[in-house]
Amino acid sequence: MHKFWGTFFLLVLLISCKQESQISTDTEITQETLSQVSLPETQFGFTLSDFIIVQDTVRKGDSFGKLMQNNNVDYPKIAKVSEKYRDTFDVRKIRVGTPYLILKAKDTLEKAQVFVYQNDLINYTVIDFRDSVNVYKDRREVKYVRREAAGVIESSLSEAILDQGIDYNVTNNLSDIYAWTIDFFRLQKGDKFKVIYNEKYINDTIYAGAEPIEAAYFEHNGTPLYAFAYESDSLKNIVDYFDEEANNLRRTFLRAPVKFSRISSRYNLKRRIRYYGYKVRPHKGTDYAAPVGTPIMATADGTITESNRKGGNGKYVKIRHNGTYSTQYLHMKNQKVKRGEFVRQGDVIGWVGMTGNTGGPHVCYRFWKNGRQVDPFKEKLPAAEPLPEDIRQDYFEYIGPQKSELDCIEFPDNPEVDLITMN
Repeated sequence: MHKFWGTFFLLVLLISCKQESQISTDTEITQETLSQVSLPETQFGFTLSDFIIVQDTVRKGDSFGKLMQNNNVDYPKIAKVSEKYRDTFDVRKIRVGTPYLILKAKDTLEKAQVFVYQNDLINYTVIDFRDSVNVYKDRREVKYVRREAAGVIESSLSEAILDQGIDYNVTNNLSDIYAWTIDFFRLQKGDKFKVIYNEKYINDTIYAGAEPIEAAYFEHNGTPLYAFAYESDSLKNIVDYFDEEANNLRRTFLRAPVKFSRISSRYNLKRRIRYYGYKVRPHKGTDYAAPVGTPIMATADGTITESNRKGGNGKYVKIRHNGTYSTQYLHMKNQKVKRGEFVRQGDVIGWVGMTGNTGGPHVCYRFWKNGRQVDPFKEKLPAAEPLPEDIRQDYFEYIGPQKSELDCIEFPDNPEVDLITMN
């Protein structure tokens, strides 16, 4: 399968590195737009002209039962949906602001025949009241548009991404890919990036989000770093990012427990504080300033050994990762985990707060190696396993066309990017 896609993208590359854009990158379509677009003749598998149409969003105080009773649905049918189809559609969990469509009979009673709950721009749930009640999930037809983009850092990664008209989720994806190899708190002006990914569109015009990045290039402090998504274990559907030499970009530890924060105080054993008469007060943690409520993530897999509140630490969590490493997260607003729980890298374990001794909202991140607190930025953290030898040749054949495509993308002077439509 990898060889097939490699051949396909090579053909695309040979056709042109600079194909004309088919969809304007300046067009921004939000979920609100969906209610403004004229309804097509057929939608969600129904011919709309056969019904009286009610199109709205769930409002505060609405319930499924109330909406259906207001549209003349018999109570036994409402109860059947609630009791029999809870696994498909839990009536207790309809969300305020979610669009829905009611198809009503063209008669004097105008009973609701069909209720369509639009879970998101792509997925929806149908409750069909005609004859016996039937409830099922389905999804809209989606067109995938291959997108290439490049940017140069002037102030921050997020601004460089937004300057190119790129979905902000791509920023998060890019930062996740390079989280172990680039310190995003120390990006330099002039650092560069290129990305290749797919955007999703409904009816050719309604933007429905971005797929995970397929290939990326990041130039940090003049050092080029390639990244290619590759399914290293087809049985477990494990996809990781590897460089051009098949090294895994992932490390066993994230560099930071919060996203897009700033370091307000570094690990410093010789720190002097005016409040204490300039006496040496060692700081054995790294402080990340962030607004109250910002999610705090486990930086590696491990078992919760402490989830407590104590003195100057405030509310905190400590994780034992293995016989060598442990981490601790202080001053939380609240913890999300309990002692004995196992967490995976990136799981939310609590939220930034101001409990304990703190002059402002932040998380103090402490890192232990062999029972001694150390500076994680000075540690050479262990890398994840590289690709097995027996699949490396397939990997190199797969990434060859993608690397050529990345190399073909130009950095802006010209901010235009290319789109290649894929059905």
